[in-house]
Amino acid sequence: MWADLRNFLLKLSENLSGSAEANSPAHEDFDQMLLVAHYYATRSAAKGVEQLVTIATKLSVSLLRHTMLIPADRAFYEAGLACKAVGWENMAFVFLNHFLDLCDAIDEGTLDTMDHSDFSDTDIPFEVPLPTKLCVTIRDWVLMVSMDNRLEQVLPQDERKSYEASLVDANTGLRSPPCIITGYPVVRNKVDLSSAAANKEDWNKFLMAAKTNHSPECQDVLEFISQWCGGLPASRFSFD
Repeated sequence: MWADLRNFLLKLSENLSGSAEANSPAHEDFDQMLLVAHYYATRSAAKGVEQLVTIATKLSVSLLRHTMLIPADRAFYEAGLACKAVGWENMAFVFLNHFLDLCDAIDEGTLDTMDHSDFSDTDIPFEVPLPTKLCVTIRDWVLMVSMDNRLEQVLPQDERKSYEASLVDANTGLRSPPCIITGYPVVRNKVDLSSAAANKEDWNKFLMAAKTNHSPECQDVLEFISQWCGGLPASRFSFD
């Protein structure tokens, strides 16, 4: 489903590029939808391959950046559960706790009382459309871990001293390109594509998994990236 939507949106974007609507706000909106559909399609492919579970999790985390377009409650719920499954418990706690706050906001019909302090130095939006229906609840787990002193309600930082999944450096304001495979910022050790970039480690991991597992879904993702970004690196794998 996501791959079909992704392919449709790419054709739509290409058609808009050759029309009077090129680079218009509507064109930019469709490009954002295309990126979101690509993330979902890639996540779906990665979920089917055991070696790519962390890439699927990173994609769930990256999708939080796009909660202006996708239901915020489900996005935080899925990101929280994905982080919990791979042992990223601090992130899981932050995301699932925010999911519960969103549930309360949906009940109240307003976001006015939401606490966004956990995301103050990230590119996760505060003002998002308020969903009208609740997703499932995981309140018991959040209450349990809130009593666990080993966990901190804090998001992990990278070498920039910024939230690791934020494209924007909280200290300098510089924006890094998103990895075409995970949506995480490409800060260094990158693979250059014609119109995109990837983090080398995740790029190589995805290529290797696609090759060794003979996954048609992963191969489809690579074929789409080649079409969308103007080809793949000549050597495919990058070890520089």
